[in-house]
Amino acid sequence: MLHLVNLSRNSRLLSNLSKRHLRRVSRSLSENGTLTSNTKCRINRNETLKNTLFSSSTSSRLLKNNIANPKFLAAARFCSTKNPDGSDEDAGAPHEEESFNPQLPATVAVPEVWPHVPVIAISKNIVFPRFIKLIELTNPQLIELIRRKVKLNQPYAGIFLKKQEENESEVVNNVDDVYKVGVFAQIHEMQDLGDRLRLVVMAHRRIKITGQLFDTVEDEPKEESEVARRRKLRNNRPAKKQESKPADEKADAKTKTPLKEGLLMAEVENVMHNKFRQTEEVKALTQEVIKTIRDIISLNPLYRDSLQQMMHQGQRVVDNPVYLSDLGAALTAAESKELQEVLEEMDIPKRLMLTLSLLKKEYELSKLQQKIGREVEEKVKQHHRKYILQEQLKVIKKELGLEKEDKDAIGEKFKERIKDKVLPQAVSSVIDEELNKLGFLESHSSEFNVTRNYLDWLTSLPWGVQSEENLNLQRASEILDQDHYGMDDIKRRILEFIAVSQLKGSTQGKILCFHGPPGVGKTSIARSIARALNREYFRFSVGGMTDVAEIKGHRRTYVGAMPGKVIQCLKKTRTENPLVLIDEVDKIGKGYSGDPSSALLELLDPEQNSNFLDHYLDVPVDLSKVLFICTANVVDTIPEPLRDRMEMIDMSGYVAEEKLAIAKQYLLPQAMRDSGLKDDQIQVKDEALTILIKSYCRESGVRNLQKHIEKVVRKVAYKVVKDEASFVDVDSNNLQEFVGKPVFTHDRMYPVTPPGVVMGLAWTAMGGSTLYIETTTRRIPTEKEADATLILTGHLGEVMKESAKIALTVARNFLLRTEPENTFLHKNHLHLHVPEGATPKDGPSAGCTITTALLSLAKGESIRQDVAMTGEISLMGRILPVGGIKEKTIAAKRSGVKCIILPEENKKDFNDLPSFITEGLEVHFVSTFDEVYHIVFNKKEPPQIKI
Repeated sequence: MLHLVNLSRNSRLLSNLSKRHLRRVSRSLSENGTLTSNTKCRINRNETLKNTLFSSSTSSRLLKNNIANPKFLAAARFCSTKNPDGSDEDAGAPHEEESFNPQLPATVAVPEVWPHVPVIAISKNIVFPRFIKLIELTNPQLIELIRRKVKLNQPYAGIFLKKQEENESEVVNNVDDVYKVGVFAQIHEMQDLGDRLRLVVMAHRRIKITGQLFDTVEDEPKEESEVARRRKLRNNRPAKKQESKPADEKADAKTKTPLKEGLLMAEVENVMHNKFRQTEEVKALTQEVIKTIRDIISLNPLYRDSLQQMMHQGQRVVDNPVYLSDLGAALTAAESKELQEVLEEMDIPKRLMLTLSLLKKEYELSKLQQKIGREVEEKVKQHHRKYILQEQLKVIKKELGLEKEDKDAIGEKFKERIKDKVLPQAVSSVIDEELNKLGFLESHSSEFNVTRNYLDWLTSLPWGVQSEENLNLQRASEILDQDHYGMDDIKRRILEFIAVSQLKGSTQGKILCFHGPPGVGKTSIARSIARALNREYFRFSVGGMTDVAEIKGHRRTYVGAMPGKVIQCLKKTRTENPLVLIDEVDKIGKGYSGDPSSALLELLDPEQNSNFLDHYLDVPVDLSKVLFICTANVVDTIPEPLRDRMEMIDMSGYVAEEKLAIAKQYLLPQAMRDSGLKDDQIQVKDEALTILIKSYCRESGVRNLQKHIEKVVRKVAYKVVKDEASFVDVDSNNLQEFVGKPVFTHDRMYPVTPPGVVMGLAWTAMGGSTLYIETTTRRIPTEKEADATLILTGHLGEVMKESAKIALTVARNFLLRTEPENTFLHKNHLHLHVPEGATPKDGPSAGCTITTALLSLAKGESIRQDVAMTGEISLMGRILPVGGIKEKTIAAKRSGVKCIILPEENKKDFNDLPSFITEGLEVHFVSTFDEVYHIVFNKKEPPQIKI
């Protein structure tokens, strides 16, 4: 209320003075060089900005002391505010020579009651009483309104918080969009930027919106009229009072345009806090707020200088709970809603409590911030200290000669590696060049790391280093026989390799390819060969490989580039003559990154691999001393150029006798060692192994047999551990307890083959097998149908379908010549099926079998029992050679066949078979179908067919 009392006294004093006395005082002030009203207003504004946080009692005391000062009264007269009726209190005051600047407000004291104010809506950062805020406006209507109010010497506005922070509009639609309680602010500075208006406002008290007003825009008088009117006033000052009244009436009569868009003006009323007493609770809250503020000041340097200076200058301020609550809330970075609660709270103890809770949160946040800052600073100091110490240690060691620089040490390490190696001239020049380049590069550059890695690979390779090879034939033969049973062809080839190396007196390389069904020991024999030759062993698989870089390496320009598998092999084995096993060469892939099978052409070519060029090393590497062994299941999928570079060695499946020997000598002892059983705890008889081979494991390899033997041994170990038995004898009677029921219950589908059914021999990736060709009539032909038809089923391939059509033609012609009266094949609709239907079948080797089945069906006579055959047939009845003779012979013997028919040209293949495979078989080699007919139908004199 002190502001209101001082202003009212000031106004009454001014109104009681006579006009003449006022003119004399103002003229005297002007002549003596006293400050003009405009200048005085600016000084008052600057003083207000400077003493923003002064107490209300201090401002009142200043006004009270200056009331009696005539100079003060004369200056204040030009800065007075409007009366409630809209007229200026000092309308009759004389105008000085210096024009008044309407952009700068010129009020000395803020009126205590100002019911109509422009509304400035803000989204956050509430301003509390006695605090200054910078506001920037862009709304054209609000900018025009503020300009007009400042020109009318009414630099006041109401600042209210929006209820929704997402609302970015500076002018809200109605009073419900803002909180009712805000602050009454005085505009101290206004910077007009054209389309923007920048204001510096100071809040003075709390106000509350009571209603919305629609402001009016008055037409401003022209500048020329204003100047003319001022000249007239200067020339005729006594008549000023009489002339001002008609001018005011004329201005009031001007048209007014209402502004109805949004909340621009509002009717407000002052909000006073509830009376309170300085109780112990209020004092305690006040002291706690002060303590918390001081703690925050000590932690946060941003508030330290300004707040400490303010608190030292205004000692009485800290004792004022009203201001203290606003000061504490303004210090915090709380949410806008929490600050609004402090602003709206009229009960001082509750306001202090709200402020204290916000200050405590801010204090905890400052402590956390300080803790994080200390931790980060400590880490930075540790790293910096460690770096400084390391640099000092390097300098000390360098001065003492204990250690050289990193680049020198790296270069000496690389030179030490190649000191005892025999490097080719091209490689030596490249290493010297890279070492020189390494000396000029910065250790932190990326090129330095690339060069260092490149030198690391170059110097790690075994240039001129070879392992001592075993050239003792007897020892090599013992090692091969110790690890594998049979495989005479492979063992003989390795011994020949050793013999050649012994005669030449030097190590040589070779490219071999072992092909055969799975489980026959292709991979394991390669390891035994490496042990027999005393060579280092390295294996990698190319099954499914689609990237050429796996073989040839990456370019050094790529990130993470590495050499190919062969160069990695040389680095790992540390010798120039290792044994490299390239597994699954028939399953190599092909993708967008290239064709790895084409990359293998250079690697596996004896004429090229002596200068193998890897993309990463980019220097020739000699691979001529490496023994390459490839493995494959099917030869047909290997590209022809790659197959031509390798020496192919066939590894066919095992017969029952070989499997029995392998099980007794290798598989069973290995399984007992892995399970921890001894000879006095288990015994597996030969009859049990025979049943296991014939009824459970009929495949060509021994991998499935190994699994079944391990299963038997595990179950025996379980019984021994549970004390169910100390010794277990596995025979044919209790074998099913360990491995379950037999998988194969019969050897053949037909114990006695009916007419139209013939047993054939086939080759598969799993080894040889027997299959039946079944033929029968499909339906009885009608009289209108002239030609017979043939339907083929059994998942047959295109080649086998063509063989069936050729066989039908050969059978018709053969029957026409031998039995012209038999027209069965010419008139009936036939159906040919090859069980099992789910298994794909293809190939030409069933030609003679299909022909025999069709003739048997046409004659209605069964062929000789226990006969199986294979061979491709031509259209003129010739029997052509086929492959897989060993596998087919093994399959026929496994099925209990006594007689087999083979093409004449396959006689050489059959003669290479061991005697235990061919023993007990009646074999017929045929070149024409009439010979087959003679054998299967027991004809003493075969018919003569002219070809």
